[in-house]
Amino acid sequence: MTDIPENLWSLDFDELPPPIAALAFPDGPGYPYGEKLKRKKYERQLKALQAELVKLQKWVRERGKRLVLVFEGRDAAGKGGTIRRFTWYLNPRAARVVALPKPSEVERGQWYFQRYVAHMPTAGEMVFFDRSWYNRAGVERVMGFCTEEQWRAFFDEAPRFEAMLKHDGIHLFKFWLTVSRAEQLKRFYERKNNILKSWKLSPIDHAAVGKWDEYTRAISDIFRHTDTQDCPWTVIDSNDQRRARLEAIKVVLTHFDYPDKDAEAVGDIDPKIVQSAAQWLEREGAT
Repeated sequence: MTDIPENLWSLDFDELPPPIAALAFPDGPGYPYGEKLKRKKYERQLKALQAELVKLQKWVRERGKRLVLVFEGRDAAGKGGTIRRFTWYLNPRAARVVALPKPSEVERGQWYFQRYVAHMPTAGEMVFFDRSWYNRAGVERVMGFCTEEQWRAFFDEAPRFEAMLKHDGIHLFKFWLTVSRAEQLKRFYERKNNILKSWKLSPIDHAAVGKWDEYTRAISDIFRHTDTQDCPWTVIDSNDQRRARLEAIKVVLTHFDYPDKDAEAVGDIDPKIVQSAAQWLEREGAT
């Protein structure tokens, strides 16, 4: 990608520049599969996994368990779409999606984690965070919405905050969805040129196009400081959104031994798609 002029990495053109399109999935390098998962196979596997999620939710409600699933990642990595596949058939009375707007004036004056604590699950509930407290170390840091002192303090506080959640009995899953630079820009152009997706393209997305390296450094720091033994990150390559959605669901289902579990339907987690934070850092040369 270093051979492509930097001015091509922008949303200023009518269409995605051809040199970048050639690097996007499925044609570009770096992804372990050369084509998107076939739709029929994907839909068959997804339906089976969603049936398992219904079983899991029933067990969660009966046992009074509490689940928090955090979805973070690059812009356009597919966080919202993955969450929708999780919740499609779940009882909405016991499965909530939290996607908070920017903090209000009152919230900016509070303890940083306070607005997130208010959305934690009660017994028998699953809560999905479409972005989370990691805004502080990601978009707020990169876009200059917080001070260096604030994002550095976050790295001290976040592991302790999550340890408290776990100590109180909450099952915490932290997903980071990755996407290549070319694939991200391709998705931005799809949003730009499709009226049905245009609402997804925000001013932050426009700014993010030119801050790829800054986000990479921020992600590396997030993993170094907040990937702990008790609350690890699960990194999922989402260049193929279909495979990413299936693998995220598998990660959660594999974690629990609920009644009538169909182990064959759940299957094995694909190590080509799912990585640890340490593996991502090694791959990126950021260790």
